[in-house]
Amino acid sequence: MAELTKLQVTEYRELGKLPNPFVFRDGTPVRTHEDWRRRRQELIATAVELQYGTMPPQPEFLEVEPLNRSGPGHIETFRIHTGTRACPFSFTMTVHRPNTDQPCPALVDGDQCYPIMNDLAVSNLFTQQGILVAKFNRCEIVPDMRGLPRNSRIYRAYPAHTFRAIGAWAWGYSRCVDALLQLGLMDEKCIAFTGLSRGGKTALVAGALDERATIVNPEAPCAGGSCYRIAMRAITEDGDEARSEELDDIVRAFPDWMGPDLPAYAGRVAQLPFDEHELKALVAPRVLFDSEAKSDIWANPLGAYQSNIAAREVYRFLGAEENLLWYWRDGYHAQTMEDFSMLQNLMLNRIQGTPLSGKFMNVPFDAPAPAFDWRCPEGD
Repeated sequence: MAELTKLQVTEYRELGKLPNPFVFRDGTPVRTHEDWRRRRQELIATAVELQYGTMPPQPEFLEVEPLNRSGPGHIETFRIHTGTRACPFSFTMTVHRPNTDQPCPALVDGDQCYPIMNDLAVSNLFTQQGILVAKFNRCEIVPDMRGLPRNSRIYRAYPAHTFRAIGAWAWGYSRCVDALLQLGLMDEKCIAFTGLSRGGKTALVAGALDERATIVNPEAPCAGGSCYRIAMRAITEDGDEARSEELDDIVRAFPDWMGPDLPAYAGRVAQLPFDEHELKALVAPRVLFDSEAKSDIWANPLGAYQSNIAAREVYRFLGAEENLLWYWRDGYHAQTMEDFSMLQNLMLNRIQGTPLSGKFMNVPFDAPAPAFDWRCPEGD
């Protein structure tokens, strides 16, 4: 395997130490796995609800309308009707089925608005290995446009909740799981969520909250999935200097994505009561696979690394350290066939024991010292 060339980092700033996830809000330490389950609920209130708003609840109903059914080995389309009876809404789900009538492992992806997810080569990569691919266009649930009034039907269905676009899109992943189970198409033993960039944030939030997801694969989630307390500059493969996205950037440019309380921390990141290692830790002990690209400096490679190794302490505490994986490839901000091949390899490893690629756990830079001064307690 060819080694990645090393990233030339020109600036690295630590804006504060990463908070200790093993301490309750009242100062009590986490000592047992049962303690962690309770602490996990506190972290949802900060890493999810402060960051992305309070999430929409379970729907009052969910009905699946077939639009095109062709059977195993074909592409099928369904309309998911859901929400509340007083304010229903719907979106479409496209399902690429393996050539079997048995329930299958499944990959759910909300990025059907991206060209790569309409490339049959991606779906075929999975279906030829017996993995179903379910795609939806998250923009059907809430448009991905800046400055629109908050009047999509999902907002009107749940007016008491403060979620914005990413929370709405994340909710869509779970409704696809509901629909696939209702249709009898999916094997619950292996359900993967993935997405790129804003879709990566979405997949991470969805997987943090929906414990039916057994593999959560955010790709280059940038601010909102990397690490707010780490900032950097580096030289890309093309020789240009670029910087990482910071909290101030995302709340200024994309307020439609984030929760209404997050902008209060612009300019004072050190006071933020969470960071992304705690969002990632909500996935534990299930599989978290972080996909990144070396020259995607906006996605904050060093910040992603710091939040990964901090979240790994939670995985270690739960006896599941092998379930947190990452990899970097050469290149820029995209979800490529190489990335999907790595996810396929991981899914096949968990389904049938296929050996993992040697590309996992590579780091294309000199690893910085941990940006935290705590470690996991001894487990149960």
